Amino acid sequence: MLLAVVSFGIVAGFGSIRGYAETSGGTQLKAVSNFDAIADTSERSKAIFEEASRVITHPRCINCHPATRSPTQGEDMHPHAPLMVAKDSSFGPAGLVCSTCHGPENRQIVGSRLKSIPGNAHWQLAPASMAWQGLTVGEICRQVKDTSRNGNRSHADLIKHMGTDHLVGWAWHPGDGRPAPPGSQETFAALITAWLQTGAECPG
Repeated sequence: MLLAVVSFGIVAGFGSIRGYAETSGGTQLKAVSNFDAIADTSERSKAIFEEASRVITHPRCINCHPATRSPTQGEDMHPHAPLMVAKDSSFGPAGLVCSTCHGPENRQIVGSRLKSIPGNAHWQLAPASMAWQGLTVGEICRQVKDTSRNGNRSHADLIKHMGTDHLVGWAWHPGDGRPAPPGSQETFAALITAWLQTGAECPG
C-alpha cells in the first residue's frame, strides 16, 4: 500500500484540509453563549460546528483519522514511524499492533527528541469510514452526523462519545512535546451538543 505523504495540511491525492493553524484563534474555545447573537438558527449551528472543528482538525485528532489506513504523526502530520498499515483492523497488523509501543498511558522518554510516547488504554486508529484527512470542515461535519459513517451513533451517542470517551479526552493530555487542541473536552462537548440541538447544520 502506498502511504500518503502528509505535509502542511496537504494529503497527496486527497486535496487540502482546513487545518488547525487556520482555525486556531488561540488556546481557548468559544463558549456556546458566544453564538447567541446569531439570530438565524441554521447559521448559528454552522458557526458552532466551525468552532468545534478547531478541535476536530487539530493534529491530536486528525493523525488518527487518516486518509489511508496508515496513521500520521506530529504537527505536520508526517507518516507514522515505523510504518503502520492497519488494513481492516483499528489496532494495527498482527505482530505490530498499536499496543506494541502505545501503552495505557503516556510514557516519557529521557534523552530523546520525541520526549514521550502517547498512550491510552483505548489507543487505536479510527475506522476507515471516519477518515477526515483531505476533507473540508463541511465534509467532516456531514460525515460526523451520518450514521452510516460514524459507527451508527445517534445524536445522544455523539454527545457521549465527544464528551466522555477516554481516547477523545487524551487529546487534551497528549504528553510532553505535543500541544493540545484548544479548550477542553467539556467545552468541546458543549459545542457539539449545541450544534446538534440547533439542527446539526454544516458549513458549505
